[in-house]
Amino acid sequence: MSAVSTRRPDGRYGRSSDERADRTLKVVGAVLGALLVALIGYFAYHYVAQNKISGEVITFDVGEHAVKVHLEVRKDAGASGYCTVRSQSRDGAEVGRADFRFGGDATRIDEVVTLRTTSPGTTAELLGCHAD
Repeated sequence: MSAVSTRRPDGRYGRSSDERADRTLKVVGAVLGALLVALIGYFAYHYVAQNKISGEVITFDVGEHAVKVHLEVRKDAGASGYCTVRSQSRDGAEVGRADFRFGGDATRIDEVVTLRTTSPGTTAELLGCHAD
């Protein structure tokens, strides 16, 4: 018994429908990929460019009924907003949360704020800063 090829001779009958479908899928995939990259770039730009106030916790000192938090806030001149800080107890329960407002013309603010707690806190976490 001999093996019979079912493949058409190259170039004799034109492109097969599978080749056309593959080409169409490649074009559609490339267009969708380019749109996805553009969308990610758009959101990244607006997150960075539109975020007018940001901050970070430098240090914190826990006490019996309060946590002193050293915040460093960076913002645009004249922008105002607030940063939300929380503290948790040893078992992970939230024992304190507060918003601290920042305004004025300074672009960098170093400030120690006091977060009152319902029981001894073990952490100080910056949840985020938001412009008004």
